[in-house]
Amino acid sequence: MTKEPVAVVGIGQTAHVAARRDVSLAGLVREAAQRALEDAGLAWSDIDAVVLGKAPDFFEGVMMPELYLADALGAVGKPMLRVHTAGSVGGSTALVAAGLVAARVHRTVLTLAFEKQSESNAMWGLSLPIPFQQPLLAGAGGFFAPHVRAYMRRSGAPDTIGSLVAYKDRRNALKNPYAHLHEEDLTLEKVQSSPMLWDPIRYSETCPSSDGACAMILTDRTGAARSPHPPAWVHGGAMRSEPTLFAGKDFVSPQAGKDCAADVYRQAGITDPRREIDAVEMYVPFSWYEPMWLENLGFAAEGEGWKLTESGATEIGGDLPVNPSGGVLSTNPIGASGMLRFAEAALQVRGLAGAHQVDGARRALGHAYGGGAQFFSMWLVGAQPPQ
Repeated sequence: MTKEPVAVVGIGQTAHVAARRDVSLAGLVREAAQRALEDAGLAWSDIDAVVLGKAPDFFEGVMMPELYLADALGAVGKPMLRVHTAGSVGGSTALVAAGLVAARVHRTVLTLAFEKQSESNAMWGLSLPIPFQQPLLAGAGGFFAPHVRAYMRRSGAPDTIGSLVAYKDRRNALKNPYAHLHEEDLTLEKVQSSPMLWDPIRYSETCPSSDGACAMILTDRTGAARSPHPPAWVHGGAMRSEPTLFAGKDFVSPQAGKDCAADVYRQAGITDPRREIDAVEMYVPFSWYEPMWLENLGFAAEGEGWKLTESGATEIGGDLPVNPSGGVLSTNPIGASGMLRFAEAALQVRGLAGAHQVDGARRALGHAYGGGAQFFSMWLVGAQPPQ
């Protein structure tokens, strides 16, 4: 039996800020879900199942919040499933929801991911003491900085690349009303002179800590035909993982990331991603990961990713716009960050991205990674149904 085509017909997100003290966790997720329903022209009664995801529970200190969020999400009496794959969870949650529609288990699914970082401290939550794990030197940046330095050594990239990415993404965020950081007075010089946190990663080259949620409504061909707005069609989606540590692991360009991208491209019939994909929403929590992932995802040859960044190709007006929404560097509710990448890719091909719309975007890639660069989830969406 062939798979049911899957369409994204509703997208909703909250305004992302350092602390949403005006709403509870339930109020936060309902805000995003309600906006997705309004976009899709649907009511709570039209939803057959709910799939949600978030980062580790200890980030907020609330264990299994999905149990008490069922009422806020209209899930009482309906199937509800929680997904968890560290920082990539927003992406993998969307893929699980898409799989339920593709397999004809459910016709219309609400998928949602969220984080309220203000109610905990994720940086110190990621700084567990020896002997339970290797020292991370205060947060994820301490873990990833050596891999960035390894990339610089291998590729010969100049030390200005990270600041170029951060400056680009923060300027893009000014076009996105939902983005957390709106730094009107930011200059390239300010990025380059910001404090060094984890050499070579500077303060302005890192993601913020955000409160926020993102929701999407996924449906079948019949549901898509009833949508009041153009749908985004899922042309391919995949998840891959590998151990955090093993002999021969390439932290600069993990094999799981390569395999995940290759699977998505195969499903979507993409043979030349650099030429055939119009926009990329890439999970870049530290600016140096843009050139690293450009290579990992097949947009550039090994050691050449930084040249795309330096040339301006990844600017919103370039021929391969990366993170026109401002990306994770501008908005980071950890559990939702991956879903935001997927949702923003869908907004691009629907032509509904507003001021950060990429002209003529017909196919877009959403990308998420998590853990010690061991979990990957990606989807490719298009303006037309898959062939």
